[in-house]
Amino acid sequence: MFERLKKAFSSAAPSAPQTVAAATSRLSEWAGTQGLGYSSKPGTGFMLEGKIAGRPWRMECGKPSRDFIRGEELRARAEMGVRDDAAVLVMNRPLKDALEKRAYAMFTDSLQTIADPHLPEEMRWLSMYDEVGWESAPPDFWKYYSVLADRKEDASAWLSDRLVRSLLAWPLPNPETPFVLMVLRGKLYLRMEYAKPDTPTLEHAVTVFTLACEDANAGLTTDLSI
Repeated sequence: MFERLKKAFSSAAPSAPQTVAAATSRLSEWAGTQGLGYSSKPGTGFMLEGKIAGRPWRMECGKPSRDFIRGEELRARAEMGVRDDAAVLVMNRPLKDALEKRAYAMFTDSLQTIADPHLPEEMRWLSMYDEVGWESAPPDFWKYYSVLADRKEDASAWLSDRLVRSLLAWPLPNPETPFVLMVLRGKLYLRMEYAKPDTPTLEHAVTVFTLACEDANAGLTTDLSI
């Protein structure tokens, strides 16, 4: 499915304006063949849009909206038929450790008596939800990821074996790369640091997110028609 996407970013000199324009044209063509909408954003950003089970999803690349991400951010959002009370977050462990240290430093600093309203939402999750786990997932998954949830049952219902395997199969994996995948308030989100033009990572991010949407429909849905 993603063979044309590989070609869309293959260029000898990505910084050359004419090469960027050609790559953009090829990516737009590829998106059309996959039934996805494509649009470019100011600078070097882009957006992909599609549907899963008749519901919209969107992935975009652009300036980061979290201060723990450097460079470009790849983020996705989908409105699925997921229960509003389901709350599950998957975070790579180095990011969790860094946010916990930051939170500890903030709350032990006598000068910081009021929580910063601009803190990343992910930091608030660390204090709101417990880390959960289960034996059926491979040990490597728990080595690289932390799962926070309001209810363990929701987490295990969402994170299927195939989604867990996909989360462990990133091309050229870097455990330090900030990554978040979550279900919250009936929606799904992906957020990660992205070094363009890393085509294999982009392909895999699309795969992970669409699998996450499909598995949320299977395990957390309120839509009786699915």
